[in-house]
Amino acid sequence: MTLAAATDPALTVHPLIWLGFLGAVLVFLALDLGVFHRKPRAVAFGEALLWTSLWFSLAMAFAFWLAPVMVGQGWQAAHTKLFITGYVVELSLSMDNVFVIALIFTYFRVPLEYQHRVLFWGILGALMMRGVMILAGAELIESFHWIMYLFGAFLLFTGVKMLFAGDEEVEPEKNIIVRLARRVYPVANEYDGQRFFTRLNGHRALTPLALCLIMVETTDLIFAVDSIPAIFGITKEAFIVFTSNVFAILGLRSLYFVLVGLLRHFRYLKYGMALVLVFIGFKMLVVLWENRPAWLNFESNHDAVLGVIGAILGLSIVASLLVPKKEPKPTGEL
Repeated sequence: MTLAAATDPALTVHPLIWLGFLGAVLVFLALDLGVFHRKPRAVAFGEALLWTSLWFSLAMAFAFWLAPVMVGQGWQAAHTKLFITGYVVELSLSMDNVFVIALIFTYFRVPLEYQHRVLFWGILGALMMRGVMILAGAELIESFHWIMYLFGAFLLFTGVKMLFAGDEEVEPEKNIIVRLARRVYPVANEYDGQRFFTRLNGHRALTPLALCLIMVETTDLIFAVDSIPAIFGITKEAFIVFTSNVFAILGLRSLYFVLVGLLRHFRYLKYGMALVLVFIGFKMLVVLWENRPAWLNFESNHDAVLGVIGAILGLSIVASLLVPKKEPKPTGEL
């Protein structure tokens, strides 16, 4: 038995539906940068919360209404559950990315009014990178089913490593892409508004904002190495994998401004995300056990998978709120 979800109904998506979805995403992005954020400004908490709610509502509308209309009779209730599960997984894994982006902005001292521009172009690049990774992953899985077992083992290893890893600092000077950019292109020391390029001694040069964008892009690539195998552990349907990723990433910009001030309070969320990776890795490997109990048949029980993931993340958030963080004692106090 392979890991291919034999119990899942097959999903056939016409190329025009793919193009229509991509076109709609590009329109939303154009409106975002060209209309709603044409001038640099700080994003207020209330506005960010409104956009976060809007993107979540659009994702749910897509799952329950738009996707069934677009795909037609091929879209079944099981596909809706798979989309929601994949969306929740990708969104939860993005939480850690939000914290790292906040550290990057702090390191580069990016003014609040320029942060949205970096996030916009960073997310646009993330969409393209993940699209390529998803298509490549789907092709590999189609040709080599056993690669899913490697994905499962990798997620188990990553989850366990995340459980015991400490808080890591962001060190742009050690990023090979940033170091390469400094070597091959002049870099200005000062910001030039929201521009990524400026003039330095009569020559074209990168601004610190450009280096910040490079860091955001490479960071997302690193996170994608975990998140893409994770969602393939939910479903191998490329359309569901890609669309759930897109909605999670599109909501990441506004979610950043909502969570950046709150994420430090959810100190156990990191461990919840690690357990999610461990669970999905276990789910991908348990199919090797031919005589396993019925309750371990995760590939045919989407409600159980969504419930376990939701419970893990919910408990980690509740624990973060209920268990106070120990403050360091003042010097000299016993």
